[in-house]
Amino acid sequence: MNKRLINFSGIILIAILLSCCNNIEDHNNQLTEKEKSEGWQLLFDGETTNGWHVYNNGKIDSIWVAKNGELYCDTNFKLVHVDIISDKEFENFDLYFEWKISAGGNSGVFINVQERKDLPAAWATGPEYQLLDVSNPDYKEPNKRSGCLFGFAAPINAVDPKPTGQWNQSRIKQQNGKVEFYLNGTLTTQQDFTSATWPDMVSKTNFIHFPEFGKYTKGHIGLQYWLKGIFFRNIKIKQL
Repeated sequence: MNKRLINFSGIILIAILLSCCNNIEDHNNQLTEKEKSEGWQLLFDGETTNGWHVYNNGKIDSIWVAKNGELYCDTNFKLVHVDIISDKEFENFDLYFEWKISAGGNSGVFINVQERKDLPAAWATGPEYQLLDVSNPDYKEPNKRSGCLFGFAAPINAVDPKPTGQWNQSRIKQQNGKVEFYLNGTLTTQQDFTSATWPDMVSKTNFIHFPEFGKYTKGHIGLQYWLKGIFFRNIKIKQL
């Protein structure tokens, strides 16, 4: 066979493979027609921080950056280091998101966050879905592992996040104050924020010093900044 023809065929094959890869990447931060019909909405468009703002400070520049289809923390210490929350509030919902974390990283996703000037931060009201790299020293404490309700209990089904830098899939479902957390398809937490036992559980943690913590079943969704990088993509929500 002619060498030029072989080379040309090779070029075509490479072009096809690259095209396929690009098509796979293009599915990130997009909804399928089926998802749209089911009522899913994107909370991250893959290009901007639209739909999010700095807790108690509105739309100001911060360490949160949208780039390459990811919403992440820039660890540049010249920027404002803060948590961000969704512009909208949610009550009964199914929240899906993907995340990866830097070595030793620590972060979380808050739900039912109340934004008020008399409250110091998102964590003062919003229970947290913990995100933690296995190399972080806190990982030896079961109630601080990924997928748990931070500070309360170990995951009900043991599951480690994927190795540092790989994407994990997480889900938070809340219906009438009853919440479920999932990590990579495994149920990790169940809690009823309307139960008679919940206030007693709070009273046995450091959150007892924050009287508004965990009292709400509706609010903003928050993304937590820490000292190392955390990356999110494919953040989407369906109201139940």
